Amino acid sequence: MARYHWLSVAAIPAAAFLLFLLLRRRKISPEERERKRRLAVNTSGRITDAVIMEVRVLQMPSGALAHFMDYNYDLHGVTYSATQDITALLEHIQRDPQRIAGPASVKYLPSNPSNSILICEEWSGLR
Repeated sequence: MARYHWLSVAAIPAAAFLLFLLLRRRKISPEERERKRRLAVNTSGRITDAVIMEVRVLQMPSGALAHFMDYNYDLHGVTYSATQDITALLEHIQRDPQRIAGPASVKYLPSNPSNSILICEEWSGLR
């Protein structure tokens, strides 16, 4: 019985250390999480045709402008409508984003076709 008592005494510091590591771990910002998602779709995604419907520019409460690209694409008889926040990617677009409309290419994940991108840091489906 004393043998099991020592195991429980040793488990308490180990559990405290694991809790410390979990709490200390770096929090990922929403912007970084989105960047990682885009790069993952770029790496594993398949390409199909899309149509860019419009680019909306909204003023955020902070006063900054945010750019959102609305687009549609069809896969296996299903039409997907999506929006991508392209604010962080404006430097990769060679023209006025508000004048972008019409045909494009989209990358999507085969395991989750609604997870898609039109542009990322390493690829662009804009024509």
